Amino acid sequence: MVRDGYFYGAGCLLAAGVVAWLAAWPYAIPIMLLGAFFLWFFRDPERQIPACPGAVVSPGDGKVTDVSLVTAGGTSRQRISIFLSVFDVHVNRSPIAGVIREVRYQRGKFLNAMGAESAERNEQNIVTVEGEGRTVIFKQIAGLIARRIVFNLKVGDQVARGQRVGLIKFGSRVDVLIDRDAAIQVKAGDRVRGGATVLAILPVTQPAHAVTPVAQGIEAHRS
Repeated sequence: MVRDGYFYGAGCLLAAGVVAWLAAWPYAIPIMLLGAFFLWFFRDPERQIPACPGAVVSPGDGKVTDVSLVTAGGTSRQRISIFLSVFDVHVNRSPIAGVIREVRYQRGKFLNAMGAESAERNEQNIVTVEGEGRTVIFKQIAGLIARRIVFNLKVGDQVARGQRVGLIKFGSRVDVLIDRDAAIQVKAGDRVRGGATVLAILPVTQPAHAVTPVAQGIEAHRS
């Protein structure tokens, strides 16, 4: 469980105790139920991270709402948008392994996260990860209810595929922007799980064949 769950849950249980003491225990039931919701909302289940080369995993749990081509920073990329309702796990994970190259927080509005305008106009955290010669951008986007975005890493940090990197509280959206040659594995309407569902496969560039000293000796002998 995310630490915030204990904070909110304990606060509600304390408030419920005060209400039960000052009034009567039936009045404390709604507060206790709210505390139970917080403990459930901030759950953080373990996930089996795919080991497939070039796999781009989902940064969050939710429903795919859009798969389309967009222009970001003057470059055409494929974008996969995922909506996280209040019933989804809100822990965010890195889509690929690599190095955090940029973290940019953008202030903005709190429009409905399912709307197309939220991708650019809403408050959001934009993270660029570089790994295996590829760059993947993912956004933590605040929604109509979500007003708090948490990101725990900084520029220069190494990150593993599917590693926990933060969360968005109480409903939100995550977008993943990848190269156009990626093979998309999901479609609008699909349910995905953070760190476990493969969103796309990026072609893996094989490193140039290294000539070993033994091989060099064989070639020299042949010549």
